[in-house]
Amino acid sequence: MSKIGGMRGFLVSSIGVTCAAALALPLTPPAVATTARPVPATEAAWAARPAPHAGTPDTTMVDRRAAEPYAPGSTQSLPLEPLTRNRATPTAPDAHEQGVTRRPVRHFSLLGIVWDDPEAELHGRVQVRTRAADTGTWSGWQDVETHNSDHAADRGTPESTSGRVRGATAPLWVGDSDGVELRVRSQPEKAEAASAHHGTDARNLAAAPPLPYGLRLELVDPGDDAPPPGASADGPRTADLAGQTSTATEASIATEASIATEASAATEASVVNADLAPLDATEIPALNSAETEQEFLALNAGELTEQQRARPYVGPRPRIVTRRGWGANEGLRERGFRYTKKVKAAFVHHTASGNNYRCSQVPSLIRSIYRYHVKSMGWRDIGYNFVIDKCGKIYEGRAGGVARPVLGAHTLGFNSNSMGIAVLGSYGAKKPSSAAVKAIARLTAWKLGLYGMNPRGKTYLKSAGSNLHRKGKKVRLNVISGHRDGFKTSCPGRKLYGKLGSARSKAARYQGR
Repeated sequence: MSKIGGMRGFLVSSIGVTCAAALALPLTPPAVATTARPVPATEAAWAARPAPHAGTPDTTMVDRRAAEPYAPGSTQSLPLEPLTRNRATPTAPDAHEQGVTRRPVRHFSLLGIVWDDPEAELHGRVQVRTRAADTGTWSGWQDVETHNSDHAADRGTPESTSGRVRGATAPLWVGDSDGVELRVRSQPEKAEAASAHHGTDARNLAAAPPLPYGLRLELVDPGDDAPPPGASADGPRTADLAGQTSTATEASIATEASIATEASAATEASVVNADLAPLDATEIPALNSAETEQEFLALNAGELTEQQRARPYVGPRPRIVTRRGWGANEGLRERGFRYTKKVKAAFVHHTASGNNYRCSQVPSLIRSIYRYHVKSMGWRDIGYNFVIDKCGKIYEGRAGGVARPVLGAHTLGFNSNSMGIAVLGSYGAKKPSSAAVKAIARLTAWKLGLYGMNPRGKTYLKSAGSNLHRKGKKVRLNVISGHRDGFKTSCPGRKLYGKLGSARSKAARYQGR
């Protein structure tokens, strides 16, 4: 990939200056970011408003949209409080049961729980109920997937040692909501498994481990789909206020700087796909087999063997929605890109965020996961290299170029020389759609083909350390593997894992094997 390789010199020089400036700025842990910054007048005004009565929205949806300026997303972070008292010492709070009492909140669509120590595990059950913003109806209790530490940057890497990373549950998509109630109950591992699989509530609090320290409920608003010209790069959903001239001037200056920063980051994220699509494109178009081979040979003219030139074995390039296409706020992520050497394997995941989404909502869902990974969990960018929805549409994930070996944070211990593909949804009990499985095959046939890999083959990856393979061990894996092949986890769900054989066969056929 001579053109792709040649572009790195340009990026290194420009990105290096940007990163040096960024490193000079003080870092704020994601959990306290909202308290560490000055509170805008509009946000303070929102907090000062009388709370609406539980069960009734304070304004109608139409009124709220009309009154509020465009906002590209925000995160509300609520500390958990004890829900019970210890029987032995009635005045002391019980560390085994915490939560958030039923209350109205600003609008959000996705939630998750975070805590201070990324190495700590939450052994227990997390349940939440939310209020639909359009109807005021409360949902039933929903379970949140608690085991999520296996989706992370490898230990010892700059991303994992940044000091910003936090422990977290998987995110849960609930749709536009304006009320929430949460309960977290510590359980021994056996009781935890029983309640998760059978819906039982039996638990032995005396034997249960304490909950992690610093639990917070993160409520993520993905913002609107497309900003009008001159919109702010980040901010909460707040009511518009008049008569705040001084504050408005300061906010205008900050907004201009924010817009400039995001514009620069957006260009950076688009340039790395310039060989495949025009600058600022919202999608990378699909190519047929002949067009894909022609592009592959042109980009790698001096790097291919005679056999590779005769039979490239690269599947047709699928249509891919770019980060601009799903509305990524490029000002959120860490600037610059990190790469691994090649792509020898693809790890398939599910997001465990629930299946209650419409395909038209997917850009909002991805923006929410992106914000949750960066702002709440402290990662440098969204963890997955690609995202696939249940309608079979493919989306660019972590920035750095869809054809390049971008280092992700998806499979703890095996992020190097691999890529992570996440199918939106939960697939422990539900079958993935045939469209999603086909999309996995089409994407892997193309991307793995760029690096000479056979989707039906085996490969070796060196473990960086997981609960399944010790650090330094060379592990033989399927070129298309499930997350559970590299880490002891239920991901990508039993039903999706069972479809990987079909994906391998389809991908090989797309490559012409």
